[in-house]
Amino acid sequence: MLSTTLNGQKQLVDYVSTLQGTNSSWDLSYGNVYPTIALPFPVHSWSPQTGKNGDGWKYTYKATTIRGFQQVHQCSPWMGDYGVFSLMPLTGELKVKEDERASAFKHENEIAKPSYYKVQFDNNITTEIAPTERAANMRFSFPNDDAFIVFDGYTKFCAVTIIPKERKLIGYVTNGTFIPKEFKNHFVIQFDQPFEEYGTWRAAGDTISAKSLSEEGEKCGAFLRFKKGVKLNAKIASSYISLEQAELNLKLELGKHKKFEDTHNAANKTWNELLGRVKVEGGTEDDKATFYSCLFRANLFSHKFYDLKEDGSPHYFSPYDAKIHDGYMYTDNGFWDTFRAQFPLSNILHPTMQGRYMQSLLDAQEQFGFFPTWSNPGMSGVMIGNHAISLLTDAWMKGIRNFDPEKVLKAYLHEATNKGPWGGSNGREGHEYWFSLGYIPYKEVSESGAKSLEYAYDDWCAYQLAKATGNKFYQNIFERQMYNYKHVFDTTVGFVRGRDKHGNWVPKDFDPVEWGDPFTEGNPWQWSWSVFHDINGLIKLMGGKDRFNAKLDSLFTAPNTVKYGSYKQEIHEMKEMILQGLGQYAHGNEPVQHAAYLYNYSGQPWKAQKQLREIMKKIYNATPNGFPGDEDQGETSSWYVLSALGLYAVCPGTDQYVIGSPMFDKITITMENGKRFVIKAKDNNEKNVYIKSAKLNNKDHQKNWITYQDIINGGVLDLEMSSEPNKQRGTGKDAIPFSVSLEN
Repeated sequence: MLSTTLNGQKQLVDYVSTLQGTNSSWDLSYGNVYPTIALPFPVHSWSPQTGKNGDGWKYTYKATTIRGFQQVHQCSPWMGDYGVFSLMPLTGELKVKEDERASAFKHENEIAKPSYYKVQFDNNITTEIAPTERAANMRFSFPNDDAFIVFDGYTKFCAVTIIPKERKLIGYVTNGTFIPKEFKNHFVIQFDQPFEEYGTWRAAGDTISAKSLSEEGEKCGAFLRFKKGVKLNAKIASSYISLEQAELNLKLELGKHKKFEDTHNAANKTWNELLGRVKVEGGTEDDKATFYSCLFRANLFSHKFYDLKEDGSPHYFSPYDAKIHDGYMYTDNGFWDTFRAQFPLSNILHPTMQGRYMQSLLDAQEQFGFFPTWSNPGMSGVMIGNHAISLLTDAWMKGIRNFDPEKVLKAYLHEATNKGPWGGSNGREGHEYWFSLGYIPYKEVSESGAKSLEYAYDDWCAYQLAKATGNKFYQNIFERQMYNYKHVFDTTVGFVRGRDKHGNWVPKDFDPVEWGDPFTEGNPWQWSWSVFHDINGLIKLMGGKDRFNAKLDSLFTAPNTVKYGSYKQEIHEMKEMILQGLGQYAHGNEPVQHAAYLYNYSGQPWKAQKQLREIMKKIYNATPNGFPGDEDQGETSSWYVLSALGLYAVCPGTDQYVIGSPMFDKITITMENGKRFVIKAKDNNEKNVYIKSAKLNNKDHQKNWITYQDIINGGVLDLEMSSEPNKQRGTGKDAIPFSVSLEN
């Protein structure tokens, strides 16, 4: 049931495979994603469930059975899910236990698109799903045998009530790790056929109560029986605010959809319009499938976390103070991953949403006392750094300015001088050392080298925002720390490394291929490039451009050997780096993803062009093995989307996008305001990866970057491509992208 245009050509949504990256497990990630059925940036998503309740790997491509169709919110299997419940169709004998009810399927009987999912089980039951932002339409087609629907309230507390006269299930679930105790996901499920039998179950299915109308407790659920051979529709909506709001969401989003096809067609329209805002021409069909599959994933997170009142105004249950507030809220995002590419891409495509998002960060800070760092949906301290300031500064520098920068800087100073109640990224771990020593000391605080680099960048972001808004007070405070990255760079070995509180380099038996403490999910080979705001300063630390370029060359060609270091065993990121075969470049994790672009700063931009095309071709595709590691809430997809456009924000917090090498002959980006920015790559193909010449709006363009305003104001970037590098273009002083030391 693929959608096509009237002339038989593919719609853009047909290029998308939501199975991309699903052949994953805890020890080897090709994405660690599930086949998400959703609208862009939804409140709720949906997915078939192959894994057990509570398993972060809710769908794995190698699985042969499905045990339910879930409402999902999970942004990473490592974080787990929350607010989950599921429906499962059964025929013949009633089985409510999740292992027993699991039904066999084959991928050839599965269609997995953003706007439509369909699977026919081996027992001939067919399930179809079409989404809205806060609801979904499910259709179940049964063979001529007893037809059951099992509702599963997942791992923790559930309250469910059956209303036979209204053909309805209502209730709420409370499950998840990072949730306030008051959290409830209220649901309403409206069926279009009468119940012939019903009941509830508890204790994970050990006890079944026929004709029971309600149940509450942990690991409980309900069952419904319908007439044999029924074709059954279920409209499902939910809300974190109240059951009444869930009913309103059902009315607002599905009330006008008389048929399943209405929901499917509306979802198709939404995705085709969004995907059509980045139209690519040329390239292979496989290239287009990879591009649009990545563009799909780049537009899922953060999730909206608000509902609409009858009059259309937004309000939300806050996961930070458990109160109802008017306004917008967003969640399910780890900023350590996504500040690098996902937010810079969204600033191009969705500036209105980004403005709302930035204000919601301030609202969250007021409600909890700290900025979110990885929300799921509430506060956590997972990963490192204080990257909300990157998001806010980047938005401001790109002209998204519907928030108070004074409040941001005040909140960030609190962030940088206090430790929050959650883990390493909630507040600033080791802040006392940071302001006294100028770095985080090894063994006093874990991951000290990585934190020193991240804190220096974040403090530069605060400096940049203060400088841009004329706030001398905060500018002077953060200017002192933005060069602190130098204190963890050992010029005698040419890498960043750990340093103890007495100033000694540690450990003494330094090896740049050793992973772990003092670094996060990587080694010095990957982390030594993480000075986004001052690549010029990094070049000087490495001994000048020639040595910098030689070391950057070696990053991609060095033996891809691994020493486990503090991890004591192989972790999936290590295995992924080895499989990618790109030296010590480990694209499956974020710290090094910008590295190939750094040739633009060191006088050899043609090397970036060649290397980027190789990375895109070698480690991305639209198959279940489609990603080079964790997809990470749209980050790894956004890297591909931007790089395929030939652009990348090496330093969020500036207005610059550094130029790479576009994958396609012509790319047309349509802004929210209708203006278009066109990237043309004449003579582009797999061999012609080098930029021979460039013009921006018919003027010769020697710079290795363009600005955000160049893009959103509309225009044309004309590139002439060649199989031979032009070693003169982009090598002058004025061609170099931003480094703070070049300005000061």
